[in-house]
Amino acid sequence: MPEPFPYTRLIVVGVTGSGKSTLAERLAQKLGLDFVELDALYWKPNWEGTPDEEFAAKVETATRGDRWAVAGNYSRTRPITWPRAQAVVWIDYPLWTAFRRLLRRTIRRAALQEVLWGTNTERFWPHLKLWSDESLFKWLFKTYWRRKRDYPLLLAMPEHAHLKVFHFKEPQETDAWLESLCE
Repeated sequence: MPEPFPYTRLIVVGVTGSGKSTLAERLAQKLGLDFVELDALYWKPNWEGTPDEEFAAKVETATRGDRWAVAGNYSRTRPITWPRAQAVVWIDYPLWTAFRRLLRRTIRRAALQEVLWGTNTERFWPHLKLWSDESLFKWLFKTYWRRKRDYPLLLAMPEHAHLKVFHFKEPQETDAWLESLCE
């Protein structure tokens, strides 16, 4: 019989649209962890961001316990979450995989008027304006290569040596790993 999964404080990172929140939520359900979505802690109604000090306090409270899965890349929360975490799950899919997922998610959310983090809803057309800071597609293209460069450097830092790293380059690889986990 396989050993139970030993990690109970996880951070899921990856580019916009890669599936961080979906994976972290599935991990939380499977392993009996609290699901912490950094976007939910950050975004207020009307897409207003939370000031850094207030955001840090929310993240500190959400990760105070011993059983959580965090989804998100906010660098300003890294000094809080990474020292507390036991493992990082890095979703490192090809650019076009992330793009397709982001496109599908954005269309679904806009068409269904899915409510996000309180009262916010996704609008499709602003995302097509690649010159606009409102565009998640612009954000994906702007950050994709930086994340590929920065995560290996961050994970190699001595202060992060305690973290077990699970690095997935294809969705099928991630799905197989998730299915293999024992509670």
